[in-house]
Amino acid sequence: MFPFAHLPRSLVAVALTVLLTACAPEGDSRADLAPLEIDRSTVCVLDGMLLADYPGPKAQIHYGDKDTPDFFCDTVELMSMVLNPEQVRPIVALFVQDMGKTDWDAPKGHWIDARNAYFVHGSSRHGSMGPTLATFSTDTDAQAFAREHGGKVLRFADITADMVKLDGGALHDQRM
Repeated sequence: MFPFAHLPRSLVAVALTVLLTACAPEGDSRADLAPLEIDRSTVCVLDGMLLADYPGPKAQIHYGDKDTPDFFCDTVELMSMVLNPEQVRPIVALFVQDMGKTDWDAPKGHWIDARNAYFVHGSSRHGSMGPTLATFSTDTDAQAFAREHGGKVLRFADITADMVKLDGGALHDQRM
């Protein structure tokens, strides 16, 4: 039995993130790291998909024990890794794209700290893996997106593991 099962999952997720960040090697900090840009050859660490070939927000994790980040073709994949890690690794930075400042169909640049982002869950817009978490640097942009495309605005700590399950294909598509 999970020793913290009695605690809300969002609290456990925040605590895990704080602990993982605290485990980073001395001298590493989120302030020291800048997000890396994707190019035509950047692939998703989970499935090898080329990030530049797909719409929607991308993401990257910088680990304290690795010189280069792991890239993800979708924000759901990033949050799944953070909330359901296969292994505990020292996370020193998490970046997502600000979809209020970049083109949904061909996002480039505009990286923001995922821990400070506003996420829209349940919108009609799809990313590379189907339904995704749209990410924004401001509440105003996130609210405007939610009004136009549906969904609910959440903060990083509000996202639960149940919202980002990767089983069953593109978020539970069992038709295959």
